Amino acid sequence: MPNPTKRTLQVLLIADPGQPSRRVASIRDRFEDELQMTFDAEAHVDTCTKMIRIQSDQSLELGSLDTLVSDDYPDVDVVLMLTGIPRHTRGKPLVAEIQPGRDYAVVSYPTLGAWTTKSRLLSILLSCVNQLLPYGPTAVAHPYLPRWGRWSDDEGAGQRALHAHTFTGGPRLIMGMTKANEPFRTAPKLSRAVAAAAATGAFGIFYSSIWQMSSYLSTQRLVSIGLIAIAVMVTWLITSHRLWDKPVNERLAPVVFYYNLSTVLTLLISVAALYVLLVIGIFLTSLVVIDPEFMGQVLQTRASVGNYLDIAWISAALGVVAGGLGASFDSSVDVKNLTHGRRLRTRVYTEDDETT
Repeated sequence: MPNPTKRTLQVLLIADPGQPSRRVASIRDRFEDELQMTFDAEAHVDTCTKMIRIQSDQSLELGSLDTLVSDDYPDVDVVLMLTGIPRHTRGKPLVAEIQPGRDYAVVSYPTLGAWTTKSRLLSILLSCVNQLLPYGPTAVAHPYLPRWGRWSDDEGAGQRALHAHTFTGGPRLIMGMTKANEPFRTAPKLSRAVAAAAATGAFGIFYSSIWQMSSYLSTQRLVSIGLIAIAVMVTWLITSHRLWDKPVNERLAPVVFYYNLSTVLTLLISVAALYVLLVIGIFLTSLVVIDPEFMGQVLQTRASVGNYLDIAWISAALGVVAGGLGASFDSSVDVKNLTHGRRLRTRVYTEDDETT
C-alpha cells in the first residue's frame, strides 16, 4: 500500500523499436526498484515504444514527443528516451543529454557499446533522472554514474551532456552500431548471394583439379585466399549497393565516418559467417561424396581429414566470390537496410509528415 507521506516519482521511459525496446522491457522492474531506493520515493515507471524522427540537421524532432506526453502521460515527472540513433558532439560520442526547457533526457543506445550490461544502462538512466530532479544524491556522491562519465554544461545550447571517453567512446560506438545492424541475421536479405555461393562452392566437391590445387597450397596461402575472398565480397556489396556514405557537410563528417566503419564491420562479420557455414557444409558433404581411396589415387597420397578440409576451404572461397556477384540481384533496399546510415535516413522528419 502506498505511503501517503512519501513523495511520488512518475517516470516515462520511451524506447525505439527493436533492441532499445527489448532492453527497456528487461530492466523496467529493476529500474523502478533502484529509483525507489535512490530517491526515497514511491516510484512508478511507464514504458512506451515509439520511434522519434530526426530533423535534417540530425537533431531530434521532439514535437511528437511533446504531444505524446501531454496527451497520454500528463502527470509524469521525468521523461527518458532510449534511442537507437548514434549521436556525436564536441568531437566525442554523446551518451546522454538533458533537453533544455523540458524534463527530458535522451540516451543514445549505440554509444553504450555492443555488450551493454543492464547495470550500465541503469546507471546512465539513474544519472539522467538525478540531473533532472531537484532532490536526490549529489553528483559527486551519486553511486551510479560511470567512472568515465562526467556531465558537462553546454552554455550555448543551455543543456547538460554526458560524453563518452575520448579513446574508448569511438570504438564502443562502432561496436554498438554494428550490433544494431544484426549482422548474423542478414542471410534472408542476401538469399541470391547465399544460393550462388552454395552452388559454386559445391562444384569443388566434384572437380579433382580443385582437390589437387588445395593439396599443394600451403596453410598460409589458403588462409590468404579466404581473406581475399571475404574482402572481395564485402567490397562488391559496398560498391554495387552504394553503401558508402558521404557527409553532406563537414559537421557531420565524424558521424558518417562511424556509419561507414560500422557498415564495413557488419558486412565483414556477415560474410565471414557465410564463409564458415560454407566450409562446414562443403566439408561434411565431401566426407559423404568423396571416397577416400579415390581421393588418394587422384592426389597420389593417402587421403586425410586435412585434405577434405582444404577442399572445403578453397571451394568456399570460390563460393563467396560468386556470392558477391549473386548479391547484385538481391533487393537493393533490403541490402541497404542492413546498415545504420540507411535506416537513419528513413527517420528524417520533413514538413510533409505533418499532413500524413
